Amino acid sequence: MSEFSQLLDGYRRFRADGYPRQRARFDHLVEEGQSPRTMIIACSDSRVDPAQIFDVDPGQIFVVRNVAAMVPPFETTPGLHGVSAALEFAVQVLRVGHVMVMGHGMCGGCKAALTQELHGTAPGEGGFIADWIGMLDEAREPVAARYGVEGRDAERAMEHAAVKVSLANLRTFPCVRQKERNGTLKLHGGFFAISEGILHLLDEETGEFRAAP
Repeated sequence: MSEFSQLLDGYRRFRADGYPRQRARFDHLVEEGQSPRTMIIACSDSRVDPAQIFDVDPGQIFVVRNVAAMVPPFETTPGLHGVSAALEFAVQVLRVGHVMVMGHGMCGGCKAALTQELHGTAPGEGGFIADWIGMLDEAREPVAARYGVEGRDAERAMEHAAVKVSLANLRTFPCVRQKERNGTLKLHGGFFAISEGILHLLDEETGEFRAAP
C-alpha cells in the first residue's frame, strides 16, 4: 500500500468516526467562523504536531509551521511575507491573546544553522533553506563558541536560541509591541523534547527553559 493510499485510509476513518463525533463543532465553526485564542508558530517537522501535543479540537489554535519555527523580523520590502501575513491575520483580525513560538528537539533546520552545511548552495538544492535559517547566524556564534557545532548539547542550545530569536523578531512588529504593552497579547517560548514527550516553557527573565507543569 502506498503512503498516499494510507492517507486516504485515514481520511475514510475520519469521515466514518472523527467527523460524526465532532459534527456539532464543525457546524458551529462554519456558522460562527473561527475564533482561536492562541497562535502557535511551530516547525514543519512531521514529528511535532501542535494539535496533537496540546490535544485540541478544530478551531482552538491558529497554527503556522515552517523550517525551524522561525519568525522573520518586521520589514516592508517587496516580497512574499508568508509568516508575517499569518501573524498579522492572527493578531489584527482574529485578535488572539497568546502567541507561542514552539521549537523542538532534533530540529534539522537548527542543526543546519549550526553546521552551516547548506551555505553556498543554490536555490532548490538547499539555498532556500540556507537563506531562511540565516536568520540564526548571529545567535549561532555564541553557541558554536561554547559548544562547537556538533553533538546534542550544541544542537539543543541552538534550538533554544532559535526560539529566542523568533520571540525577539516578533517584538519588531508594531502591532505586537503595542498589544503586548497594553496587555492584550502575551508571547510565549516553548520547546518540545521529542525523545521525552515533554514541553518546556521559556522563562524570559532567566532565559531558561523549564518543563511545563
